[in-house]
Amino acid sequence: MGDGSSTTKYLIKTSIETDGVVERPDVVGAVFGQTEGILEDDLDLRELQKNGQIGRINVNVKSEKGKSRGTISIPSGLDKKKTAMIAAALETVDRVGPCEANIEVDKIQDIKEAKRHFIKERAEELARNIEDVKGDEKLPKRKKGPSQGKNVQKYKGQPAGPTASKSDAIIIVEGRSDVINLLDHGIKNTVAIEGTSVPPVVSEITKKKTTTAFLDGDRGGDLILKELFQIADLDYVARAPDGLTVEDLSGEEVRKALKAKVPAEKVAASLGKEVQENLSTEDDIKKLAQAASNLQGTLKAQLFSGDWDMIGETEVRELSSELENSEGNVIAVVFDGVITQNLADLAAEKDLNYLVGMRERVKKEPDGLRILTPEDF
Repeated sequence: MGDGSSTTKYLIKTSIETDGVVERPDVVGAVFGQTEGILEDDLDLRELQKNGQIGRINVNVKSEKGKSRGTISIPSGLDKKKTAMIAAALETVDRVGPCEANIEVDKIQDIKEAKRHFIKERAEELARNIEDVKGDEKLPKRKKGPSQGKNVQKYKGQPAGPTASKSDAIIIVEGRSDVINLLDHGIKNTVAIEGTSVPPVVSEITKKKTTTAFLDGDRGGDLILKELFQIADLDYVARAPDGLTVEDLSGEEVRKALKAKVPAEKVAASLGKEVQENLSTEDDIKKLAQAASNLQGTLKAQLFSGDWDMIGETEVRELSSELENSEGNVIAVVFDGVITQNLADLAAEKDLNYLVGMRERVKKEPDGLRILTPEDF
């Protein structure tokens, strides 16, 4: 239920498909860049996000066979009509980076109505359990209730089973409900990631214990697994059956999935080049983010080579001239200023991979150039 802050009224959910490989920052940049100027001033996404009327743009995208597919969700605190305008504007985004793209709104979810539906279904489930106990009948196969929730503890700040801190081996799962389900089936050495990105503390834990990642059999599980390979030290990987989540597995299904766990090296090898490319891209983004942070407020620009050596520094007002005179070994520019269409076109002409500024006003991203701002880090 946690798709936004307490002020969220609606949740815009869309599907996205592109004809090439793209990543989350590419999608976020396209959404901001291509919706800018087509709506009324009071519906500018950047301003709405600054004012807290639009929440963080959540993107899950997966690339396979040269295409990318995924979802975009945006929490909205606006009224129904304005939220629908924002949703309609998303469908006008037709390119992500160099790739043709198609975005379709799946639904606009009324958060209060969704909560009412959840409460009604959960209340009915709890009522059935109460009746089962009174009638001295056999309890349901899996009792999801507060009794198991009370056994969830905190380990290094993360939801965990009661033996996680003491055990030499741990099982990494996605959420608190996964911890509860495994507790239902007698498995107590679990630690939950609890979120869409892996906290640094989970990475630290995996370096000290024998670690099995036990993840959902869906696209979200795939993305978390890739991130774990980048920042954690895994020994084994287990997955729920395709389309199922760990929190919904029966005891037999849990035991079967864990018994079928695969050595992490074998899984990494099967991912092959894709994992290595993701690692490389992640390293690039970290370097760019650090450079942008260092330059903020200086009105300076820095030019980087393919080895990430800084090969030039200049005032922002001289950047275009400096870039025009560069000798072709520049792959990235980071500067304390606004990325304009002219500068983006010049960067693409000079075969840059990255152009990083504090803000951007680009209507059409040139092919092959990745434009980033601090909002993308």
